Amino acid sequence: MALGIAAYPATSHAATLQVGPGKTYAKPCMAIAAAAAGDVIEVDAAGSANYKGDTCAWSTNNLTIRGVNGRPKLDITGTTPAQQKGLFTISAVSATIENLEFTGAAISVAAGNNGAGIRHQGTNLTVRGCYFHDNQNGILGSPATPNTGNVLIESSEFEHNGAGDGFSHAMYLGNYAQFTLQYSYSHRGNVGHLVKSRGNVNRILYNRLTDEVSGTSSYELNLPNAGTSYVIGNVIEQAATTQNPALIAYGEEGVPAGYDAHLYVVNNTFLNNRAAGGTFINNATTTPAVITNNIFYNAGTITPQASAMQTSNFVSATMGDPKFAAVATYDVRLLAGSPAIDKGTDPGSASGQALQAVEQYLHPTGHESRGISGSAVDVGAYEFGNPGVPGQDGGSAGADMASTADASTDPPGGMNTGCSCNLGATAATSSWPAVIGGALLFLRLRRRVRPR
Repeated sequence: MALGIAAYPATSHAATLQVGPGKTYAKPCMAIAAAAAGDVIEVDAAGSANYKGDTCAWSTNNLTIRGVNGRPKLDITGTTPAQQKGLFTISAVSATIENLEFTGAAISVAAGNNGAGIRHQGTNLTVRGCYFHDNQNGILGSPATPNTGNVLIESSEFEHNGAGDGFSHAMYLGNYAQFTLQYSYSHRGNVGHLVKSRGNVNRILYNRLTDEVSGTSSYELNLPNAGTSYVIGNVIEQAATTQNPALIAYGEEGVPAGYDAHLYVVNNTFLNNRAAGGTFINNATTTPAVITNNIFYNAGTITPQASAMQTSNFVSATMGDPKFAAVATYDVRLLAGSPAIDKGTDPGSASGQALQAVEQYLHPTGHESRGISGSAVDVGAYEFGNPGVPGQDGGSAGADMASTADASTDPPGGMNTGCSCNLGATAATSSWPAVIGGALLFLRLRRRVRPR
């Protein structure tokens, strides 16, 4: 998806500020307060114990806050987040956060019950290689000006976030112009959604959204205001203990003026572990959803939308066992002899965007390129005998991005965490996420957003 979003030019006087034992700054927020626009702040994981309770707000533009020598832990359990909003409360036009752990963000019910690891109220945000757990919200954001800004979250993990009230979520992004979530792992929600976005354009690409044993999330993916939405190459699972019978909810709060209502659901694998069944894709709009090359495992209605365009999907309730490698541990790679092999069709394109899956998720926060190994694309999130070439970690925080997944949820033997980045113009993840930035330099800053 080559969208031509301009990157910010390098700042000529940019400096690197170092945080940690024996460094210039003892805590991250001390360095943030001293930084100038465009600076990089490197936070040494060795100082994690000293960072406890450190929380701050900033508007300095284009800072990069990056963990080094491991992943630093930022824990504010028992400390009020900056401005009663977030561990990091960001109103800068642009910010990049890499390889940090966020936990303990909470505020009182009277104050909103919606403390966040990151509270974003600027324009553009990139989060890469981070771990958010046990916060009221992992990330909560709304752009300074409605329908502007770009948010990219990649190669990150969200675990057991939510205040338990149904109004707080692993991640909740407001009405940004574009929201992209890729190569990430969101799981074990506390009543709220694993992903929620009111974005004008949403790209949910090559992730694992699984509520797992004891998870109580509501929707795995909630896009309440519709928007042009691409849901491609994901593993999406609903737990037996879910708070809501639908896995994807789309447009249930209406389609705002200026928003599109086209939903493309392609080459995903859905697992429904709710004994009473449920709905895999609840499209509340009148625009037909495109539902192609997906596996729907266990009982449930694919979609109540009669006009939905359903092509080459595998429905286990009527078609039998798709032969997953280890479904109990969410390893849904196909085994030899799977009836889903070579049964897909070319999904074509929409608005000039190719819909074919060109990558696949590798647990816990990796990815690799995906090819076609047989006579046709396989159905589901994985290609059997995939000819894609694994490479190094795809532009994430490199060796510092250690896995934080619970080993109990990993497939036997684990899954390759390497990746190969396919950045062709027709790929579902082209070079555009790497240059998130854009102009929009003089936008006003919104103070608060209360999730619904």
